[in-house]
Amino acid sequence: MNDYKINCVEALPDDIEALMREDLVEYEARHGINVNYKRFALILTNQAEKVVGVLNAFTAFSEVYIDDMWVHKSERGKGYGKKLLESLEERFEGKGFNNMNLVTSAFQAPEFYKKCGFTAEFARENKVNPKLTKTFFVKYFKNEIQTQGIIQGK
Repeated sequence: MNDYKINCVEALPDDIEALMREDLVEYEARHGINVNYKRFALILTNQAEKVVGVLNAFTAFSEVYIDDMWVHKSERGKGYGKKLLESLEERFEGKGFNNMNLVTSAFQAPEFYKKCGFTAEFARENKVNPKLTKTFFVKYFKNEIQTQGIIQGK
């Protein structure tokens, strides 16, 4: 075990990313699972075509994971965050996914996500700095027949 080294990099090189993805997809396929991994972003612009909000997310297996959401400080409180979440839900409702989920810190917006129909599954308490306590949220798609994340015919 002394013949290895570990490097920390800012970004994974494309060739290593491809090697890793190929191997993960093969492993998951052997278990009848489709990794279904796709990164994407929703970009909200105003009438002047100025970017005022972004929702970064990805699909994996049967879920839509919200990485982060941002609305410019001059535009907060106007319903744009809710519009981004509604747009995400509209894009994936009826497409065979099970749920949308996210993690937020106590200082961010846990009450906002509850108002948008997300359910808090659990919280991971930060005893040193309670503002950094994480709440894990989920919102299940309505009347959904889950087909994503499953290799058909398995």
